[in-house]
Amino acid sequence: MACGKIPLPMFKPKAMNWRVISWYIGVALLLSSTLMVVSCIIALCTPGDDSVFPLLYASFITGLVGVFPLIFVRKRRYKLRFKEGNCIVVGAWLAACIFGMLPFLFYGGEFSPVNALFESVSGFTTTGASILNDIDTLPRGLQFWRISTAWVGGVGIVTLFSMIIAGGRDRSTLSRAEISSVAREPFAGEPSESFASRMLITYIALTAASFCALKLTGMGWFDAVTNAMSACSTCGFCIRGESIAAYANPAAEIVLTFAMIAAGINFGILFIAFIKGRPHNLWKSETIKVFLSLVLLAIIIVTLDLMFSGQYVSFADALRDASFQVASISTTTGFATRDTTMWPQLSMVILILCSLICGCSGSTSGGIKIDRVILAVKGIHRKVEQAISPNIVQVIRIDGRMRADSQVSDAFGYIFCYLLIVVIFAAINIAAGLDFTTGVTASVACVGNVGPGFGDVGSMSNYASFPSILKVTGMVEMFIGRLEIFPVFYLIRSIRLST
Repeated sequence: MACGKIPLPMFKPKAMNWRVISWYIGVALLLSSTLMVVSCIIALCTPGDDSVFPLLYASFITGLVGVFPLIFVRKRRYKLRFKEGNCIVVGAWLAACIFGMLPFLFYGGEFSPVNALFESVSGFTTTGASILNDIDTLPRGLQFWRISTAWVGGVGIVTLFSMIIAGGRDRSTLSRAEISSVAREPFAGEPSESFASRMLITYIALTAASFCALKLTGMGWFDAVTNAMSACSTCGFCIRGESIAAYANPAAEIVLTFAMIAAGINFGILFIAFIKGRPHNLWKSETIKVFLSLVLLAIIIVTLDLMFSGQYVSFADALRDASFQVASISTTTGFATRDTTMWPQLSMVILILCSLICGCSGSTSGGIKIDRVILAVKGIHRKVEQAISPNIVQVIRIDGRMRADSQVSDAFGYIFCYLLIVVIFAAINIAAGLDFTTGVTASVACVGNVGPGFGDVGSMSNYASFPSILKVTGMVEMFIGRLEIFPVFYLIRSIRLST
């Protein structure tokens, strides 16, 4: 008998249940419709607000499309698989972004179809990049809708509605699909939905505390609400064209600095520290200590650079602006008190590095995340040690927990993909006519959900002058970055296997 390869049986993967997927996406649209109604109520309570009908029409259309699968699709008992949960996550985010543009589109003005979609995607992904040149004249109802997209996007659209309507097993599947394994690692062994509920409770509590603190600084209620929502979602949308600089309020800047840094920390650990009443747990986390140490180091370097460059005479003023801008960029918030494009080159380099690494997993911050950087650095250190002493067995531990080699490989893989995306889209930006500084930092800012970069997209500038094609590629970057790259890849692969 001739030897040869034994053909393996071909197994066709079970097709995805698109009916159930559409049901959950419909729920996400109903959530968006509800927030449009809330924004409409605020518009009705504001004399002369002309965003009532745009919000009302958008809410009706979004609600109608959202309720359609709930009426015609019977949700039988069905256990969601991971690939279906992943499809729900990506689909819900995409649907929310598309229908979230309707209030802007119906309002008109600066909102062309591309601009309206850009503002919606920027909000839901908490990027905070804007195409608006005259934010101050935007009606209050539309202002609130704009901030609402960011606040919902901060905690996660699917996380929010799954806490309300999904059962135990389905909730766990959805949470696992939307919240990365790196974010859940400090709570390994606990159900995924447990971490999601902690994250939601902490998010609401942090937003409420920030609002109260901002009110105490003398800020009006609407400004306090919107800035608290924007800071805790690390989006950076502001109802003032000059961002936080418009308030000229040092006390408010201090509150927002602490709010942004808190929003850049793993919410599960914040829950244990402050809501469970065990603050000492905060200082036990190696990840948090490294993050806060790097933020402090960046503040010191930028402060000294501003002083030695002669741009600031007062050390207190230099420290104030450096602290705010470092906190804003390192948490991917994007609030501004100064035009950082005028700062010395060293300070600009530090801010770019901050916009790459960013906050902790399990927070509302974007970027690579400090957790992955720590894993990668420890992986490199182990590689060097093993090359020098091959017989030494060295394990990687973070927060006292041993990390598997697969997790280290995942960190390297994610960082590689992330930087590759930055390079590819930076090349597209430059090829389309942007200068090098603007093209590169815009790519970093979009995929990291940071918002401002340097050059033409500095802290006091926006993306209005970009050609439509670059606004579209920017939206793609924002979307991929907010979903942390791989869910999009998983969806493409799942669809290919199912067809």
